Amino acid sequence: DIIRGKDLYVGNRKEREKEELQKSLKNIFKKIYGELKGAKKHYEGDTENYFQLREDWWALNRQDVWKAITCGAGESDKYFRHTCGAGKDRTETNHDCRCINFSVPTYFDYVPQYLRW
Repeated sequence: DIIRGKDLYVGNRKEREKEELQKSLKNIFKKIYGELKGAKKHYEGDTENYFQLREDWWALNRQDVWKAITCGAGESDKYFRHTCGAGKDRTETNHDCRCINFSVPTYFDYVPQYLRW
């Protein structure tokens, strides 16, 4: 959410810190944009906030980021969605907040952080 510029947590009392974070992310994605070879033309209208580049980066790195977020979860910790799959194939998320195949139960990016644990 933060990387894509769509942080849903509005209760941030430290708006200045949030603005500094966005500024840092813009600089990071500016560097990524600067190192692009063949895809620069694809992003040429997206050089102010790099939102499209952020979206594409997230799509490519989402699984690794979610693994990093949940790697500290304990064996019996629960994700807000307690099951993987549906119907008779449904399994419980009792393996470090992940499904049996080690994926996370959902990639709902709009789920607030506090509900993910």
